[in-house]
Amino acid sequence: MMMNRSLALFAVLAAVATVTSGYSTTSRRKAFAKIATTGAAALVVSGSSNIGVANALEMCPVKSENCVTTTWTAPSGMSKADAASALKDALNAYPQEGQGDVDGGGWTLVEDNLSSAGTARVEYRSSGKKFFAKAFNGGKPFVDDLNIELANDGSSIQLRSASRIGESDFGVNTKRIEYLAAAMKAKGFGV
Repeated sequence: MMMNRSLALFAVLAAVATVTSGYSTTSRRKAFAKIATTGAAALVVSGSSNIGVANALEMCPVKSENCVTTTWTAPSGMSKADAASALKDALNAYPQEGQGDVDGGGWTLVEDNLSSAGTARVEYRSSGKKFFAKAFNGGKPFVDDLNIELANDGSSIQLRSASRIGESDFGVNTKRIEYLAAAMKAKGFGV
């Protein structure tokens, strides 16, 4: 419940920031009046609702160079079970030997609660053979986490792919998400 209230407060503050951007000074009263008249207040989510857009994943830090978040929209009328199945197919089709010069150390589905709680976590490993792994990680593979949340009604999937260490991933998380997005787009998802 506290998480939902925090998200609702964040949505209101984001709406205020959006509505007031470009103004040199704006009172809170004027900002909230503007929100009410423009319909931006619809951003506030009811405290008890989990239906619709997946929203529990932590956002990437501002200006992060080793984290990517995205949301995909399921085809209209797709059930949660069908969305979970399509996602599992895309995850399982990801090559264990990696792709596009990333994830050469394979991947492991470490948490799979897609059909029940709508969440999953996949660990991806670099090969550990390149300069940065040897110089900065003792020759061990770098590990990235892909966290997934499926909305209760199956209408959307939120993903967060982030490196566990370092300030930059040299585009690895983006390449991973783009590869999976192409598979989901082929299944009719909006990516």
